[in-house]
Amino acid sequence: MNIQFFAEHTDFSLSNEGVISKWIKEIIHSHKYSLSEINYIFCSDEYLLEVNQRHLDHDYYTDIITFDNSDEQGVIESDIFISIDRVRENAVNQNERFENELNRVMIHGVLHLLGYSDKSKDEKKAMREKEDACLSLLKI
Repeated sequence: MNIQFFAEHTDFSLSNEGVISKWIKEIIHSHKYSLSEINYIFCSDEYLLEVNQRHLDHDYYTDIITFDNSDEQGVIESDIFISIDRVRENAVNQNERFENELNRVMIHGVLHLLGYSDKSKDEKKAMREKEDACLSLLKI
């Protein structure tokens, strides 16, 4: 059960890694999944754009890309790339604290790994509600 945090092309570092790790593990276990490993890679817009282009053939900026590396149903093993630039901009645009937006994006990636989708309008609404429910459990 390992959650690690890395930075690529940014000087960002998470200040409350222990609390965030515990919260994420609780969310995963509450869904009856087990955790093998999650690597969060905080990066710049340009770095994540390159990941998006190289691995997904998408040529646009995004706040998060989640790679499901697990070969086993019910086991979480993932690399989650998060653009700190994009999260900061989204926080400003949504009049939200940066930390709150970052936590939302971090759990968003986990929710995808737990089987939640956000392709349709109804799925996006359900995803947002699930994010809110998860965020209400985070005690910082």
